[in-house]
Parts: sequence; C-alpha cells; structure tokens
Amino acid sequence: MGWHDRFPGFDVTDQWKHWDAATVGTVLARIGQPPPIRYFNPEEHATADALCARLLALGPDCPVPVVAMIDSRLAEQETDGWHYADMPEDGPAWKLSLAALKAEAVDRYQLPFYDLGGVERDRLIQQVQDLGSKPWHEMPAKHVWSLWTRYACTAFYSHPYAWNEIGFPGPAYPRGYKHLGVDARDPREAPDRGES
Repeated sequence: MGWHDRFPGFDVTDQWKHWDAATVGTVLARIGQPPPIRYFNPEEHATADALCARLLALGPDCPVPVVAMIDSRLAEQETDGWHYADMPEDGPAWKLSLAALKAEAVDRYQLPFYDLGGVERDRLIQQVQDLGSKPWHEMPAKHVWSLWTRYACTAFYSHPYAWNEIGFPGPAYPRGYKHLGVDARDPREAPDRGES
C-alpha cells in the first residue's frame, strides 16, 4: 500500500492557503531538506534509523525523516520538558539506549543492530517491551520503550506526509471545524478509500 492509497488525491499541503503565515512556514518547512544530523554520531544515527524503521514499520520509500527530526530536537534540547526520575535526560538516554541496543545485537548475533535482518531486530526490540518494569542495561525497560516510541511517533505524525496517510487535513486554525462528531467530515477532509 502506497502513501496515497487510503485517501486518493488527498494532499494536506493543498490546505496551506487557509493557514496563517506562521503555520504555513512551520508545516511546509517539514517537507524540505531534512536537517543535518548534529546530535547522534554515525553509529548512533544508523542504529536509531534501524530502530525507528521497525517501531513505525517504515518502508525504504518513507519520505518522513524520523531520525533527523529526533536528532534535531535533541540537538536543540527541545525535549518534552520532563523525564523519568530513574532515567537520564532524554538526549543522554537516547545515546545510552542506542549503545545498549548495539551491545545486545553484537552479543546475540555478532553484528551491529543496523546490520541485522528485520526478524532479529524485532526480537531485540520486543525484549525491551516485554521486560516492562524490569531493568534493561540499568534503565527501566518500560521507560526506554516510552522514550523511543514518544519521540518516534511525535516525529512521524508531525510530518505532512503522515497526515496524508491518516487523512488529517492539518491545523484548523484560524477557520476551525464546522462538523463535529462521529462520521461528521468537514468539506476539506478526504473520505477514506472504503467510504462512499
């Protein structure tokens, strides 16, 4: 299934004329050249790329630069404004967890995480999720899982291409929504491929 199969002909960027100038600048900047990698070193970048591709089931044709967006947030220290008391701050926690993932891969498969196949990557990722409150490399596994998924999902679903995939028509400001409720679609919203 391609990016535009579920909502044929829908492109959220067609809505730009209804947004204010600040919104246009913010949204359209996400489509351009991804920011350079500044926070992660090359090994961390490759590991994070492989991790996020599995977490979000991203294909090689995905136009959303998830890791570049995460890296940019960490480089600018644009975190969620909090972190778990039993975890380092988000930037260092990312670096520690990526090093731990690499160590797990090398220990178990004698290859770095990014050189593993999908099945092997999934096993290592699933192990972290399955541990729950138990420690994983001296960090609570559930907090590592939260860190990865919060940042990956935030990056992916802040991008207009992801909005196209889910049929989200973008910011409603300043015009607002006219039709509220279940199955109440505004004129700017595209019908799902299965809808009549």
